[in-house]
Amino acid sequence: MLIKNKAWPQLKKNEPLIIAGPCSAETEEQVMQTAKALKSDNRVNIYRAGIWKPRTKPGSFEGVGSIGLAWLRRVKKEFGIPVAIEVANAKHVGEALKAGIDILWIGARTTANPFAVQEIADALKGVDIPVLVKNPVNPDVALWIGAIERLSKAGITRFGAVHRGVSQFEKSSFRNNPEWQMVVELREQLPDILLINDPSHISGNRELIHKVSQTAMDLNFDGLMIESHIEPDNAWSDAAQQVSPQQLTTILNRLIIRAETPEGIELKNIDELRKSINFIDEQIIDLLSYRSNVIKDIAKFKLNNGMTVFQKNRWSSLLAKHQKHAEKLSLDPKLISKVFHAIHQNSINTQNNLLNKSDKIT
Repeated sequence: MLIKNKAWPQLKKNEPLIIAGPCSAETEEQVMQTAKALKSDNRVNIYRAGIWKPRTKPGSFEGVGSIGLAWLRRVKKEFGIPVAIEVANAKHVGEALKAGIDILWIGARTTANPFAVQEIADALKGVDIPVLVKNPVNPDVALWIGAIERLSKAGITRFGAVHRGVSQFEKSSFRNNPEWQMVVELREQLPDILLINDPSHISGNRELIHKVSQTAMDLNFDGLMIESHIEPDNAWSDAAQQVSPQQLTTILNRLIIRAETPEGIELKNIDELRKSINFIDEQIIDLLSYRSNVIKDIAKFKLNNGMTVFQKNRWSSLLAKHQKHAEKLSLDPKLISKVFHAIHQNSINTQNNLLNKSDKIT
């Protein structure tokens, strides 16, 4: 049902698609000055600006509204660059189409609401305009893909997925947790979709934008959406994460663009290493299967002796032991924690399933 669309847009080899512009369109002068400065760097392919801004709290600047659409028409006319905006409902879609906006994107908060996405999809029936879909605020790949499927059913054939990280509760150097694993899962199901990274929203801090952008390039993203403002420190929204056009040029100049499979290199050595990885992976799977069988025997013992599935002290002691062992081997304890949390959860599920089937197992 979903079509392959990596052919949109036509990407140049070793040149990522660059979408840039202010978080919010504030004044006509600000929009035009920013566009003029960005146009001087011919690597900027699409000009973006927020017209309607969904804000976390009421009272914050929520965008200039429809008046800003005329400013983007002027950008398109005077600088010959496609323009893109965020839409959150059918009214936004109607006004954007009437104004001749070239590309639409659906924001993270909207993606998380299937009713809102369906409203947008219904408003787009019969209009095959490119649509970018940001991942939802929570790490739910199915919800992300579901939004794209709704648009596909409405007749949209040109898609892009925008990765902007997810909300987090713990303090971090990032505004949003990157959750790069989401991208891996998305690509497993939609391998040919255009994939854009939004380092501005992941970073929340202009000093981190290059680092996140480079990570995205190393993960083979097709492009970047970077918020750029003619006077970023004076921006009316998200000032800390916006860069000036000059800073954007510096970021792009510093990017290292690597090829998935460079031409003219001998792959024999890496192929041998990959064979080793394949063998190790098979051993891991065999060991997990053996562990699963032992877990079933443990479940029988617990059931027959009236024991709970979850053993708090045993689990805490085991995890601490594994993390300590990992440190000795120069492995990241956080990685070991994630791996064994997943293994432990599977163990609990296995035991629960067996215990629920019978009052006593022989």
